[in-house]
Amino acid sequence: MNWLYLVGIIIFLVGLMFSIALHELGHLVPAKIFGVRVTQYMVGFGSTAWSRRKGETEYGIKWIPFGGYIRMIGMLPPRPGDDPTKMRSTATGPFQGLIESARDAAQEEVRPGDDDRVFYRKKWWQKVIIMSGGPAMNFVLAFVFFSILLVGIGLPTWAPIVSQTNECVIPAAEQRETCKATDERTPAAKADVRPGDHIVTFDGRKVATWDDATEMIRSHGPGPVKLGIVRDDKPMTLDVTLIPQDRPNLDDPTKIDKNVGFLGVLPTEVMEQQSMGQVVGYMGELTARVAGSLVNLPEKMVGIWHAAFSGEERDPEGPVGVVGAGRMGGEILASDLSEVKKIWFFVNLLAGFNLAIGLFNLIPLLPLDGGHVAGGLWEGIKRAFARITRRPEPGYVDIAKVLPLTYAIAFVMMIMAGLLVYADLVNPLTLTG
Repeated sequence: MNWLYLVGIIIFLVGLMFSIALHELGHLVPAKIFGVRVTQYMVGFGSTAWSRRKGETEYGIKWIPFGGYIRMIGMLPPRPGDDPTKMRSTATGPFQGLIESARDAAQEEVRPGDDDRVFYRKKWWQKVIIMSGGPAMNFVLAFVFFSILLVGIGLPTWAPIVSQTNECVIPAAEQRETCKATDERTPAAKADVRPGDHIVTFDGRKVATWDDATEMIRSHGPGPVKLGIVRDDKPMTLDVTLIPQDRPNLDDPTKIDKNVGFLGVLPTEVMEQQSMGQVVGYMGELTARVAGSLVNLPEKMVGIWHAAFSGEERDPEGPVGVVGAGRMGGEILASDLSEVKKIWFFVNLLAGFNLAIGLFNLIPLLPLDGGHVAGGLWEGIKRAFARITRRPEPGYVDIAKVLPLTYAIAFVMMIMAGLLVYADLVNPLTLTG
């Protein structure tokens, strides 16, 4: 295995662990501010690799770097009417037994004097803040990464700077890259347009972007034109005679535009730095796309199944697991990309992963953070309604009642995670699609 590929995977896993650590910190800080007793803060799953106790909390790292958690006491309320001085009747039925076992486990770490330090007794808005703190931290991380990406490095874009002058005209219908002796020379080759020439005007009109140049060239059609360029910091004007060509449509490459103007040059890819306002717009657009993918997740998982077991091509817009993202990190570092582009892809990978994790965790289903947030909001609505209607204040929302559904959803999530891991191993997404 290429050692750079392995290093790329390790770098991604370190970035992932950092993101998980900050996600859990987003839960930990408000929990401690609101007085909840937190017994553990762990990054990773499985057996403990390292831990240290500070105060009442054990901080540690576990060997499997695919998640993390904080343990808060009293996540579930006790059964209504429980009297700790009396023996409780045994629950019958599998679901009731699961619920009661979970209640008992939630009360195990509650000590005398902890009545006001259990999670379930906190105000509804405090519960919402605690449980939404993790996804909020992912969104903050995503914003920081996207800011580095767009403002610090820039977005890759095509500039009207010639990177290559095509020597001959190859018809769009012919799939070849080399010239034949019978091929016509391109207008750019005839006019001595050279790599590095910066196109600034076309027929007297200013050219700001490569899209401007492409539109002007195509719409002009065949015929003579004045091409303003800057070569070696010196402005020049070249006389060019465009020729008609059938070229792929810019919006739909499967369609062919007939007899459009043709020059015969390729643009240069540059990193164009953006403003902070553009970061907000870029992240907002991407958030909408990721949210749409989450809505269609069941359908996307069908595609993952076919990719894993039927060898079908992976959907570039489909879900990718931690294993697949790690492999992409390795591919990035082992590629022939420039150092700037490698950094760009890595930052983009971590930014997108944090955005996806944040949105996924806000799905209003247990055991996800969004399920607890929904429970807190429902408690707030019930209490507000009771105040308005002057009714007695209702009790705490008992999320233990939906534990059977929670276990079912957790089982489905494990199946989905396993399927993603398998697909990422046998049919991974790559940088080329």
